[in-house]
Amino acid sequence: MDTKDWRARKVTIVGAGNVGATFAYALAQSGVADELALVDRNQDLVAGQVLDLSHGRFFFPTVDIHAGDKHDYADAHVIVVTAGTGQKPGESRLALLQRNVLIIDSIVDEIVAQQSRAVILIVSNPVDILTYVAHRRSGWARGRVIGSGTVLDSARFRYQLSEHCNVDVHNVHAYILGEHGDSEFAAWSMTHLGGVSIDRFCALCQRCTDWTAERAKIEQGVRDSAYHIIDYKGATYYAVGLALTRIVASILRNEHSVLSVSTPLEGEYGLSGVSLSVPCIVSQEGIDRIMLAALTPDEQAALERSAGILRDTLAQLQAR
Repeated sequence: MDTKDWRARKVTIVGAGNVGATFAYALAQSGVADELALVDRNQDLVAGQVLDLSHGRFFFPTVDIHAGDKHDYADAHVIVVTAGTGQKPGESRLALLQRNVLIIDSIVDEIVAQQSRAVILIVSNPVDILTYVAHRRSGWARGRVIGSGTVLDSARFRYQLSEHCNVDVHNVHAYILGEHGDSEFAAWSMTHLGGVSIDRFCALCQRCTDWTAERAKIEQGVRDSAYHIIDYKGATYYAVGLALTRIVASILRNEHSVLSVSTPLEGEYGLSGVSLSVPCIVSQEGIDRIMLAALTPDEQAALERSAGILRDTLAQLQAR
């Protein structure tokens, strides 16, 4: 990548609501970025968030935090899009999606108009649909337009396994794949604890009387996590802010980390014309390459079902 067109550690965040501001807070504390620009149509909200964050600059590594505009797309290394709109009373899910598509289209058009060399990270939901829409709208190489996907879901999965198996979460490696939504699934064949496959670990541990039932309970618990948090407090933002920091760190530091981000598929896993989460190597240019894991037949079928649901939604969008 030609670095003269962007600042290697600048991140522009589009959307200064709960998710965008919490991500900015987490990213500022991480020391990963040198510059954070917050962009939002609500200028008062942006001013308040920037001022609040700036008052904490004494307590975290040096970083320039400021209110931004479309010109901050031009030299950003990463543009993180959290902007979106909520559902109106009586509004259908499809109508809501169409309104969010218009928002994403507008943002992507402004980014492209600035001749940005950035990586775009879509966070707005439904993230897989909007990632696919943003990629198509931009005309960019698919690796430069990615979605947060199931990175957070995978972290929730690792947490659940850590609690259940009584193993430090940092020693748990596991992935949730497919749609960031109800059709996501746990890739048990890729699950390891301290380098020991989950099947081997369970044979040695023998804490569970019915591991099949426990697996189903853990997997459902991951799917329901966001619903529970929303029921309790109205929204999720702390963990997603940390998940976004992890993704952006891999880009800014060129880490080549394996993360389950959402990406348009072009034949991988036998799928195309859809964006969903599979293990990807993430580097300074976005997705460096897609890892082709050896999924079990059941897992492959689950991935195909998830893709089918997303394709149906895309077809409904195109039909309107």
